[in-house]
Amino acid sequence: MKLRPLTGTITALITPFKNQQVAYDDLAKLVAHQIRGGINGLVPVGTTGESPTVSTEEHLDIIRATIEFARGRVPVIAGTGSNSTHEAVELTKLSHQAGADAMLVVAPYYNKPSPEGVFRHYAALAEVTDRPIILYSIPGRCGIEISVPVVERLRAKYPHVRTIKEAGGSVDRVDQLKQAMGSDITVLSGDDSLTLPFMAAGAEGVISVASNLYVREIGKMVQLALGNDFAKATKLHRRLYPIFKTLFIEPNPVPIKFALARAGIISSAEVRPPLCEMGAATTKALLQALADFEA
Repeated sequence: MKLRPLTGTITALITPFKNQQVAYDDLAKLVAHQIRGGINGLVPVGTTGESPTVSTEEHLDIIRATIEFARGRVPVIAGTGSNSTHEAVELTKLSHQAGADAMLVVAPYYNKPSPEGVFRHYAALAEVTDRPIILYSIPGRCGIEISVPVVERLRAKYPHVRTIKEAGGSVDRVDQLKQAMGSDITVLSGDDSLTLPFMAAGAEGVISVASNLYVREIGKMVQLALGNDFAKATKLHRRLYPIFKTLFIEPNPVPIKFALARAGIISSAEVRPPLCEMGAATTKALLQALADFEA
């Protein structure tokens, strides 16, 4: 499989549901919307895809369906993370067999392994695929971060581990990673609102929630930043910023699913418990932000 760049704007896809079942017709519509908008890659079944509440069978079926719907036009980066190394290895092997271009693997959550445990976790995954593994550090959800020394060790041993989705909320982390590894590490923002400051510090793109809906707009901002036109990129960032903030006024992906259903891209804003629909006040705030942006 020819390696394609894992930079630019990559969408962390939602998983559409109807009557609590995966709505593959809506997933096909969403993928088509992404391709039309010029997306650079797709991530099925990450956190935004509600990976904690889909079954293993559904998890793999969603990855396979996304690969089928994308038809090779953009890279498909399968979410294969787990706090169980055994489960993550199995998901990674099966996603490789299904034809995924790369894997996005969140740090082990809840059990809070040591740095050595984190290294061994990712090393076990890197041994079962030769396709790129994107490390995903999000300490707010996992309770740990993937330390820079661990990233360095993995990068030194495994040529296909050279990208990290950084969602710790710190621009300084981008500097630390780039200071340690320079061009040997590709950094992707894991927070829409921090994409531009991260890119000013050397990040090469974003794995975005907001691009589920606003594909062209976020893609344009990222391309401007990659082209070092930060003046124009900042203007677009300022316009998008209220959207970035209101899409997270309730737990992700509740607001983005509401916005997608409102736009007619998916037919239902359903999420799976323990997530639930938005409250009245937050719905009003989101509707106002969407109306202001579209005015």
